[in-house]
Amino acid sequence: MITFIWYPRCSTCKRAKAWLDEKKICYVERDIVLDHPRVEELSCWYHSNQKSLGNFFNTSGNLYKELNLKEKRLSMSEEEQLELLGTNGMLVRRPLIVGEKGILIGFKEEEWKLFFEEDLK
Repeated sequence: MITFIWYPRCSTCKRAKAWLDEKKICYVERDIVLDHPRVEELSCWYHSNQKSLGNFFNTSGNLYKELNLKEKRLSMSEEEQLELLGTNGMLVRRPLIVGEKGILIGFKEEEWKLFFEEDLK
């Protein structure tokens, strides 16, 4: 089973959800604001993923900009960044797919097709 972590008011998340539904892929929904990722989860996902920690940040979000994180993140340790991400779901890039096969960050249809290749057969 996979977990689809999203923000219901986000248009990209809505497109991703529609894509999953159209492909009849089973998932459990999790609202990123009501049940935001915890530091332990984020750390696990980051360390099992081959992307930079920066990929987990919602760099286009208002909160990211208000906190001036583009500059501040440069001087933050990995642990401090994970702690910060764990404080507010709006700082985390979405949607997220979390499953046994790994994790997807953001919605890129080609990447999702490859990830779900077995499920789409």
